Amino acid sequence: MNKLLDQINSSADLRRLSRLQLPALAKELREFVLQSVSKTGGHLSSNLGTVELTLALHYVFNTPDDRIVWDVGHQTYPHKILTGRRDRMPSLRQYEGISGFPRRVESEYDAFGTAHSSTSISAALGMAVASRQLGINRKHIAVIGDGAMSAGMAFEALNNAGVTPDVDLLVILNDNDMSISPPVGALNKYLARLMSGRLMNSAKQMGKDLLGGVPPLYELAHRLEEHVKGMVTPATLFEEFGFNYYGPIDGHDLDALLPTLQNLRTMPRRPNPATLKFSVSGFVTWPGLINV
Repeated sequence: MNKLLDQINSSADLRRLSRLQLPALAKELREFVLQSVSKTGGHLSSNLGTVELTLALHYVFNTPDDRIVWDVGHQTYPHKILTGRRDRMPSLRQYEGISGFPRRVESEYDAFGTAHSSTSISAALGMAVASRQLGINRKHIAVIGDGAMSAGMAFEALNNAGVTPDVDLLVILNDNDMSISPPVGALNKYLARLMSGRLMNSAKQMGKDLLGGVPPLYELAHRLEEHVKGMVTPATLFEEFGFNYYGPIDGHDLDALLPTLQNLRTMPRRPNPATLKFSVSGFVTWPGLINV
């Protein structure tokens, strides 16, 4: 018996829960995904990896009015379960059952029908421009994996978004170093090489030697290391596209995800996002990109 999950048939139901109930709901949701996929088949690891992220997105943003666009879509089983399709999960990927990917005719929560890689940013940008033109105040979130981010269409969309003024667009880079198979290409190799370089590892070892005997200081140094990683690697790349970069953060840590997304949701839009840069304080402006 899923005490909390059985109460959730829409994102409105989810937002009625207290913040303290979300970890228990995440556990129930993960167990439900495991049980469901063991019977129907489908993508497992990609969906287990988005449990907390999906909860946080629907908890913070006003979905389905705010649009979430999932790249490829093979990580949307938690999304389907939380948005009224829990009872239909036994029909997942079955004849006349629900799709293994987002499908617009299936639910108002599926903002964009997809099964192809690297389309989320361009789709979300188009929706954001349309909302701006119609005077509609809503947020647009593209969730893209590190494998899909390496394709040219994703970079073309970033290039366009960075010079498109006054749009509510947030890109979430779900960077787990694994798509359906290990990601390949120059971008992935560059980031991996930079993070494993001699300078970075020497500094890391020095910190361990100096602070290993003082746990509070060592923990502080570890946290600072994660922030520095975000500032010296993807941040530079995405800032050049006109995005404000924040991250990386632990995509399974609700205590990190929820306040970050809440801050992003309330950040005002600016007339010329291409000129705005990452700030050390962590405040960002739209369009923004968060690395989880």
